[in-house]
Amino acid sequence: MDTRDQELKKELAATLQARSELGAEYEPALIDAFLEKVEQRLDATHDRRVRRQLAEQQTATARPSLPSGPGGFGERHGLGIVSLVLAVPLSAIGVANADLEGLIVAWLGIVGVNAFQAARNGALFRRRDERARSAWQG
Repeated sequence: MDTRDQELKKELAATLQARSELGAEYEPALIDAFLEKVEQRLDATHDRRVRRQLAEQQTATARPSLPSGPGGFGERHGLGIVSLVLAVPLSAIGVANADLEGLIVAWLGIVGVNAFQAARNGALFRRRDERARSAWQG
């Protein structure tokens, strides 16, 4: 058993001993004193739990982390990296087949795909942030 439980048992035994020595007329005062000690113990336990939870929340929000999952680092930057890698062969194919116009069409395609992905990810993050804010405020 916990040492605090042992202390409470000792307090209860002392309260019962005092009741037997002092008589029934002091019983309400003795019970009130014992219950006050129990209440103080419960309050202290509750305060410790609340402080621990607040500390955990503060450390969780203070810790910077890379986003993961949908919209995380890999998804956001992966398409840009792949686009740059594929830009060279796409540019060569465009120039070989249609000169400057082919090059422009290839790069418009690359820029268009990346712009669409960036816009989609931006809207995704805004919706997540709004849901998180409303959950904390509501």
